[in-house]
Amino acid sequence: MGLTNRITTLFKQKVNTLLDKYEDPKEALDYSYQKQIETLNKLRRSIAEVVTAKKRLEMQKTKLWENIRTLEEQSRRAMDQDREDLAKLALERKNANILQLQDLDKQITDMQTQQERLDQTEKRLSTKVEEFRSKKEVIKAQYTAAEAQVRIKENLTGISEEMADVGVAMNTAEDKTAQMKAKAQALDEMIGSGTLTDYTSNKDEIESELEKVSVKSSVDEELAKLKAERDKNQKKTTQTQERQEQSDDTEKTEVKQKQERQEEKEVQVAS
Repeated sequence: MGLTNRITTLFKQKVNTLLDKYEDPKEALDYSYQKQIETLNKLRRSIAEVVTAKKRLEMQKTKLWENIRTLEEQSRRAMDQDREDLAKLALERKNANILQLQDLDKQITDMQTQQERLDQTEKRLSTKVEEFRSKKEVIKAQYTAAEAQVRIKENLTGISEEMADVGVAMNTAEDKTAQMKAKAQALDEMIGSGTLTDYTSNKDEIESELEKVSVKSSVDEELAKLKAERDKNQKKTTQTQERQEQSDDTEKTEVKQKQERQEEKEVQVAS
């Protein structure tokens, strides 16, 4: 058992030494930066998806408003033609569309909130990525300069490669630490952005019944208004006709009296 552990430990040491020998800290920094760019692009695609979904909801809202106006006009025309059943059906559909419109307004508001949060996260993450890029280039330049200095001094002084390995190990550790810090910062920004909200709505039986009652009440109220408006228009038409008839009768009476006076004058002249 002890021999197996020693072999395992020795194997890990050799592999670690081989990896350290061939690992380029500059490539590791570039790889880390590339991963951050990919994360930023994914975030931007998520923002685009949210904006697209919000636009689709806004288009549905516009269509519902058009349907509501059409149904209102249909209900009025139906009442003008004494088709109360059609007017009631149009008003029922109108109020159902109004309920859908209220749900859409809530979804659009939630989408807008989510978009604003994602936009803020994208700005913060973009700043962090740009800061990492600048720091990465500085560290790469420092590492390249340090590496060149070590090689020159080794050639001049004949110092063993073990000392050079110590310096490389220190730089590698610093690079890896900076990489992990940058990754942790990026993850913190993504976690702080929150998750997408589920916009589906599952209504229970009580809520559905209450909505039906609300729709029926609205329909009855609007139907009563349409009846009152129709009766008012009919009454106004009748009054107008009566006034016109009275005016015609008065005019006929005046003409008749004028003719009688003219006849009396003619009789007096003849006498």
